[in-house]
Amino acid sequence: MRLALSALLASLITLVGCSSSTPAREVRNYGAGEKASVEHLTYTIVDTEIDPRLGDDANPRIPTHRFYLVQVSVSNGGNTDVTIPSMTLVDDGGQQFPELADGTGVQHWLGVVRKVGAGLTEQGYVLFDAPTAHYKLKLTDDTNDSDVYADIPLSFVHERMADPAAPVEGAATTIQENGPGDRAGKK
Repeated sequence: MRLALSALLASLITLVGCSSSTPAREVRNYGAGEKASVEHLTYTIVDTEIDPRLGDDANPRIPTHRFYLVQVSVSNGGNTDVTIPSMTLVDDGGQQFPELADGTGVQHWLGVVRKVGAGLTEQGYVLFDAPTAHYKLKLTDDTNDSDVYADIPLSFVHERMADPAAPVEGAATTIQENGPGDRAGKK
């Protein structure tokens, strides 16, 4: 009898312990090019670039890894202005790279403090410093009840070279004559 009562009591304690645990956050993943919905906002990833530097040649901005410029379009389907939360790049291993707060050198930067009006759409770039890899763009922050991600496949990313006209170190250069006095450098 005592054994049965002890087993019943242990079962009840286990049940109560399980019911008081925090519920798991809902996770939603959207594929590349799909419209991702978060409450009244709808996100579309328009394009993504990787840059080894930003700015002009005289004063370039150099990242720790690579600059990821993600062009997003955010539409507000609600009837009031809505704040667009900060975004995060998350790699396949779960490592997170937060959005940079300095958009110097980025044309059409979306900014840090940003809103989208009721029934309107905002479009611009968000900036990250991250190694070259496959990422998902996390569209929600900790104030949301769920985690929403949009896939950014590595093949969707365009890498811009620092200066495509600059000679490659160690590459041989040959001279081809096209006519009298006409010389063109060829790699």
